[in-house]
Amino acid sequence: MLLSVELTPFGIKIFCFQLAPKQKIRIKLRSYWVPLIEDSCKQIIEAAKTTNAKTMGPVPLPTKKKIYCVLQSPHVHKDSRFHFEIRTHQRLIDIMYPTAQTIDSLMQLQLPAGVDVEVKL
Repeated sequence: MLLSVELTPFGIKIFCFQLAPKQKIRIKLRSYWVPLIEDSCKQIIEAAKTTNAKTMGPVPLPTKKKIYCVLQSPHVHKDSRFHFEIRTHQRLIDIMYPTAQTIDSLMQLQLPAGVDVEVKL
């Protein structure tokens, strides 16, 4: 609780503000393949909802695209090239007001190997 006192010519004003708790788990998922990341999002949301935690997401973040250019011929034909690209898909999930059961259920999840998980408290 936060109190604020203000002196005015007509008297004293006291304001009382109640701050919301900042309890949140932010999970960022990255994958090269969309079905893998969508299945992982569903597993995380189901695990959080079974423990009565409020979830927000999955929020699709912008896809990062890396393009690699490779020469077809090692000596001549410089104009002839191959282009390869790698797309990294990202999702963001927020879990509001987590409990100890929520954290335990998230730790027990078996996510696929092609998904990178980053957790911030």
